Amino acid sequence: MSRAREEQNRRMLRARDLMDRSYAEPLDVPALARAAHTSTAHFSRTFAATFGETPHRYLQRRRVERAAHLLRETGDSITDICMAVGFTSLGTFSRTFSSIMGCAPSAFRKQSAALPVPNCAVMAWARVSSSGEVRPGTDV
Repeated sequence: MSRAREEQNRRMLRARDLMDRSYAEPLDVPALARAAHTSTAHFSRTFAATFGETPHRYLQRRRVERAAHLLRETGDSITDICMAVGFTSLGTFSRTFSSIMGCAPSAFRKQSAALPVPNCAVMAWARVSSSGEVRPGTDV
């Protein structure tokens, strides 16, 4: 791998790490591009080429993964969880959650409560692929 490619990957990892750390904060592509020291257009193209999904989709998926954890582990309301993970609209949160997880947040919570499985197994099962694939045997 060339030095230029390695540097580009490091920059993309820097932006992805920022999303992982600050997923609940308002993040936009210009801020992420600044963290990666690239232009906005170059950042979006390069991030998608490097990780197989757009920065926006990665951030949505990260927020939904955290919301799924909170739905399983807390009794917080869905609205509180929506706001805690960085969504500003319950409708957008529900639509995005359903699109990524294959069911509404309330249905996910009910299914999770009925699962007598160790948390580590549930987390591994619930991890969504970056392409949004639905696992065989899940109700969609």
